[in-house]
This record gives sequence, structure tokens and C-alpha cells, in this order.
Amino acid sequence: MGSEGGGSLVVVPRNFRLLEELERGEKGIGDGTVSYGMDDADDIYMRSWTGTIIGPHNTVHEGRIYQLKLFCDKDYPDSPPTARFQTRINMTCVNQETGVVEPSLFPMLLKWRREYTMEDILIGLKKEMSSPQNRKLHQPLDGNDDQRVEQKGLVLRCAIL
Repeated sequence: MGSEGGGSLVVVPRNFRLLEELERGEKGIGDGTVSYGMDDADDIYMRSWTGTIIGPHNTVHEGRIYQLKLFCDKDYPDSPPTARFQTRINMTCVNQETGVVEPSLFPMLLKWRREYTMEDILIGLKKEMSSPQNRKLHQPLDGNDDQRVEQKGLVLRCAIL
């Protein structure tokens, strides 16, 4: 009997998908201005990742290196990972206190599709740095100026001081 005009959709399991992304990230595919990899090689669930973006030319971000944490929950890639800048940055889609990329302000996360990858997020954020609303925004001092800490780390840090 005849086919009804389309092939069946193959859904790649989460771990296979993440292994593909890991391999791609380790090979450094692309122009080299974004990179990513796992935080912990022993994490069998492959949830915690680190990303790096080199700031685009002709913007206030030029020459800066930005570090991010990406967290892929158990429903990734059906749902987007969370993205959080470790390096302080001033961008319209980033919460200034926490460094979290706000899904409601970053179209790729807001309209997430299963085909998107962590590399796509990093490239999208780099493009966002070049956008008219972000390319000239005053930036915090260079570096990871007192790296962002988790809320529980903040409490612990205050108790030690």
C-alpha cells in the first residue's frame, strides 16, 4: 500500500542527543567563538554543562570572555536548558542579580524547539550581544568579578565573613 506523504518522525533519546552535543562541543565545531562541555564527566545524567562565549567584534563585549552554566533537566531536549552567566554581564535578557537568561526575554528559550541545541543557545546569546539594544550597554568590570554564587552559597559565604 502507498505511503501517505511523509516519513515517520524518529525521536532521538535524551542521552544519545546529549552525547552528540558533547562530541560536537569537544570537537570545537564552528568559528571557535563559542564552546561548551560537561561540568562533571562522572555525571551519568549529563545535566550540568559549561559554556563560553567570546564577545563579538565592534561591541562593548569585544575582547571579553563570558562563562555560562547550562543545566539540562530530565525533560531536555523537549524543554530548554536553563542558562546562567557566571561572568557578570549587562544584557536586556539577563537578570542582573542572578545572571539567569530570562526565557521570556530571549526568543530562543521562549519558543524552544526540540531541534535546538546548547550550541544554538550560545550562538543566539552572542548574536544578542550584537543587537542594537545590547551592543553599547555599559558593562561591569572585566572578569568574573566575584563570581556569582548560588543562593545557598551566598548564605554560607555571609556566615563565614
